[in-house]
Amino acid sequence: MAKIEGFRIKNFRALKDITLGQLWNQQNAEPLMPMTVVIGKNGVGKSTLFDAFGFLADSLKSGVEEACDLRGRSGFKRIRTQGQDGPIEFEVYYKEDGNARPITYEISIDVDNTGRPFVLKERFRQRRKGQSRGRPFSFLILNSGKGVVWKGDQEGLDEERGNFDLFGLMESIKTGEAKEESRETEIVELEDKRKLGIATLGALKQHPRISAFRKFIEGWYLSYFASDAARGLSLAGPQKHLNIHGDNLGNVVQFMEREHPKRFQSILDRIAEKIPGIDRIDTEKTNDGRLLLRFNDKGFDDPFYAQQMSDGTLKVFAYLLLLEDPSPPPFLCIEEPENGLYHKLLESLAVEFREHATGRKGGSQVFITTHQPYFVDALEPDEVWILEKGADGYSIIRRASDDKIVKNMVAEGLPLGGLWYSDYLDARLPNAF
Repeated sequence: MAKIEGFRIKNFRALKDITLGQLWNQQNAEPLMPMTVVIGKNGVGKSTLFDAFGFLADSLKSGVEEACDLRGRSGFKRIRTQGQDGPIEFEVYYKEDGNARPITYEISIDVDNTGRPFVLKERFRQRRKGQSRGRPFSFLILNSGKGVVWKGDQEGLDEERGNFDLFGLMESIKTGEAKEESRETEIVELEDKRKLGIATLGALKQHPRISAFRKFIEGWYLSYFASDAARGLSLAGPQKHLNIHGDNLGNVVQFMEREHPKRFQSILDRIAEKIPGIDRIDTEKTNDGRLLLRFNDKGFDDPFYAQQMSDGTLKVFAYLLLLEDPSPPPFLCIEEPENGLYHKLLESLAVEFREHATGRKGGSQVFITTHQPYFVDALEPDEVWILEKGADGYSIIRRASDDKIVKNMVAEGLPLGGLWYSDYLDARLPNAF
């Protein structure tokens, strides 16, 4: 399954310039783990980091102009880093599978002379087979919606051959002078420069690398789970996947029971074992075809329905059901899963996320933000990134494993969450970076 090796964000709210993991030009850095957890105090930018993934996914789906206004972002000027006049930039370094050559996707978003956001630049890079050094070959280059794209899964432009002039290359392709490039190259001009090029080109078979990346982002699951929404009675009809708000929980249960009846019952049994106080979970069909969840609480003869259950119980059930999805999303992003949960349940939940991310069947890559030490206790230093405010007010980030003393203390048996609670992960202390 596809995996993000590194992610860079520039000029997005408090994230003036941060990098997590490995990039094509930062090969000495370690790539992101199957599970990545970002910790930090209130107000350091954890929600902004979570929203950076959401913004990129929204931009693919709706275009950059709409994405700037969705989910309370309030427009480009509000989300561009204060004091900066450059474009908002994202860089994703990822692999389609463990043996694939990494691909870099870069996008810059700015405003035009009317104040409306548009896609300033888009670029894909990948090294050719056998190429282990040097600049990767670009196979999509767009400036303000105009540029070139290389067909197939091998070709690209070697930009180390000299000064690169995009529009000069486009002209030479038109005239036939660039014979080598012309064979596998198309000149591209998008109708709407506020839409991502990958949204259009990713729908074409002749661009498999772009298509795979588009499907990858379309498959991201960013959890905006709301217990009240999950508690409501949804309309009848099975649905394959849990949506971002969780309000189709009953529909997913109905799908699982219909399509995977034996597996579904074993899933319910396993989930019941992991939720404190729950003896059994089963279902009841209504007259109009809907499926109700019933939680059989220990000590009570009559079951409780999902509409009567606590926020925490519903949240844990939704998370565990999500992890049991027969075709899980490639990237699972959750903000503060600890909200509403009993603190002793958090370590086991962290273990569930890790086992899903590292499972043999290739589960989702998991990205989580939290400020709960009990959750962090179950983590390893190379899974944890610490987000803080720098002296200039902008966010900075570092990996917990970069601090050798902290890494050694965890190896000696001290829990990482306890060290964080005791300020041993604070960058201002002498033993930390």
